[in-house]
Amino acid sequence: MNTVPTAGAAPRRPAGPIGRSAQRFTAAALGPYQSAVIRIGFATTYLLFLLREVPYRQELYGPDSPWAWDLAHRLIAENRAFTVLIWSDSSVWFEAVYALTLVSAFCTMIGWRTRTMSVLFMVGVLSIQNRNVFMGDGGDNVVHLMAIYLVLTRCAQVWSLDARRAARNAARRAQGLRPARDVVGPVLWAVLGPVLLVAQVQDGLGGTWWLPALLWVLWLGSAARWAVDRHAPDGETRVLLDVVANIVHNAALVVIMAEVCLIYATAGWYKIQGSRWQDGTALYYPLKLDYFTPWPELSNLMAASSLMVMVVTYATVIVQVAFPFTLFDRRVKNVLLVVMMGEHAGIAVLLGLPFFSMAMISADAVFLPTVFLVWCGGRVGLGRDRLLARFGRGGGARVPGPREPVGAGTAGPGGEAPPRPGDGGHTLVG
Repeated sequence: MNTVPTAGAAPRRPAGPIGRSAQRFTAAALGPYQSAVIRIGFATTYLLFLLREVPYRQELYGPDSPWAWDLAHRLIAENRAFTVLIWSDSSVWFEAVYALTLVSAFCTMIGWRTRTMSVLFMVGVLSIQNRNVFMGDGGDNVVHLMAIYLVLTRCAQVWSLDARRAARNAARRAQGLRPARDVVGPVLWAVLGPVLLVAQVQDGLGGTWWLPALLWVLWLGSAARWAVDRHAPDGETRVLLDVVANIVHNAALVVIMAEVCLIYATAGWYKIQGSRWQDGTALYYPLKLDYFTPWPELSNLMAASSLMVMVVTYATVIVQVAFPFTLFDRRVKNVLLVVMMGEHAGIAVLLGLPFFSMAMISADAVFLPTVFLVWCGGRVGLGRDRLLARFGRGGGARVPGPREPVGAGTAGPGGEAPPRPGDGGHTLVG
C-alpha cells in the first residue's frame, strides 16, 4: 500500500467512517494536552508523596521496615512482582533507588528526556510500592497503573522541555542550519542498556514476561528512532515509526479512559450494595474517625447536618455510577467531571487524603476538554511572561502546540519530540 502521495497529486481521503477513524488513529498522537496533564499530575503526585515520606522512608520501604527484606523476598518469589529493592538489602542501594525515583519523577513532570525518564519513573514506582505492598491505598494503585501506561504514551508533545528543544531545532532547520547535536540522549541509552542486560541475566526483572519485553522494545526502539532521525528523517521508515508510536499512544489513552470508567463504575456499584450507602449515612462514619479527621471542627460541622450527609452520600453514588454513561454527551460529562474533581478536593481536605485525591484528579484529566486545557495553558504562560517581565527578563521560548510546526529535532534515544509538520498526512490507511 502506497502511503506517500506522488508529487502533484492530492492525498486520497479514505472513504467511509471506518477509514477516516483509522486514518485519524494512525496519523497523530491524539489528546496531546490531556496526556501532558496526566504526565504532570501523576509525576507531581508521586514526587510530593516521596518528599513527604523522606523522614520515614527507611521504616516504610527500607531496611528498617517491619516488613523485612527476607519477608519481601519471599513474597516477591510467590507473586512474581518487580522491584529493584529486592536486588540488595543494603541501605546505600535503597537510598540510591529512592533518590533516582525522586529525580525521575521531577524530570517526568517537567518533560526532560521524557521517554527515558518515564521508564525510570515506572521502575521507581513499581520498586517502592512492591517493596512493601501493605503501605498502599487506592491512590497508590492508580499511580501504579498510570506509571506503566505513561511509558506507552507520547506525553511530551506539549508543555515539556522536550517540546522546547524540538522547537529550537525546527527554527534552526528553517534557517538552513543543522539541529543542535544531542549528546545526553545517546549517553543515557548507552548507560541503561548494560544495566538492563545485567538485570535480565540475573533474573532481576520479576517473574512476568511483559515487563522485560516492554523494556527491551523501548530500548531498541529508541535506538531505531534516533538512527532514522539522523540518517533518513524524511524516509518511509520514519513514517512507519511515527504510525506505530501514534497507534500505541492512542491505544494507551483508550486504556486510561477505560480504566477511569472502570474505577468509578465498580466503586459506584459496590456502594449501592452497602446498607449505609442505601440509607444515606455512609459519609457520617469516616467523619467521626480520628484517622480521617485532620480538621475535627470542619468534620464535626459537616457531620452535624444530617441533610448534608445524606445529599453528599447519595450524590457520590449517583455521580460514580452515571459517569461512564455520560461520555456520550459532552455537556453532561463536563458537569459531572467538575463535580467529581470537587468531590476529590473535598476528600483531600475533609479526610486528609491529598495524594489519593491528586491521583484521581490527574486520572480524571484525560476527559477534560482540549479548549479548556489550551485556555489554562495560555493563562499560565501569560502569568509566567508577566512574572519574568517584572524581573526584567524575557519570556523565553514558548512551548508550541501539537499542530504547530515544531519539527522532530534530534531528541535522541533519551527524549521525546513532537511530530514534524506534515507527519499527520502519512498513514497506513488511504
